[in-house]
Amino acid sequence: MPDRNLSVERVSVRYGPKNARVSALKDVSVSFHPGELTLVMGPSGSGKTTLLSLLGCLLSPDEGSVFVDGNDVSRLKERNRTRLRTHIGFIFQAFRLFHSLPALENVMIAAEISGDRRHQSQHARKLLTDLGLGEKFKEKPDQLSGGEKQRVAIARALLSDPPIVLADEPTASLDFESGCQISGILRRLAVEQSRTVVVVSHDHRWINFAQRTIILEDGCVVEDRRNVECREQVHLREAAVSRR
Repeated sequence: MPDRNLSVERVSVRYGPKNARVSALKDVSVSFHPGELTLVMGPSGSGKTTLLSLLGCLLSPDEGSVFVDGNDVSRLKERNRTRLRTHIGFIFQAFRLFHSLPALENVMIAAEISGDRRHQSQHARKLLTDLGLGEKFKEKPDQLSGGEKQRVAIARALLSDPPIVLADEPTASLDFESGCQISGILRRLAVEQSRTVVVVSHDHRWINFAQRTIILEDGCVVEDRRNVECREQVHLREAAVSRR
């Protein structure tokens, strides 16, 4: 299994026909670290989703390199890239749950893909319980709130215990309270479990939970800063939300 080190070095990505190509990323270099939740922000079209696709081994750069565990992903054969993706947890805005399946079975879909269903059932139950869904195993998505659906999606992403977690707008469709709960969960995944967590979002609430914020504009990193809020303030906010 790869460790939690993740970086891109001088990557550029272009889209479109050869005579009218548009640059999505331009000579970007940035590293992501275990124990840290990093927020990537920027206007639409700034390259956020492209960067996340590179980090998730879903896309290869036109120039530059993507490193996971010290390995240059762009130099790996496709079967090795596919194997590497099984150690990366993906969380999406749209939840991507199967409406005909209860919560536990939606989490177990990841075990179906890996062929390890029998051994993962107990782990799936523990994940859902730890995420506050211990009484929701049999509930289908239509019976769950938006925040509960996202927690099911998080449990599914964590079933293989990935050291790297990538989230694309995970709170965009959630209300304030649910959004803060999801933000707190992903922060704890980074800090308490020493995972590398990268969140792409337009939601400024994430600044209160991320230790670091990267701003992209026009395919370039224009700012990479440490967030000044102390961990104690975050815990106080999480506690306040949980008491509502």
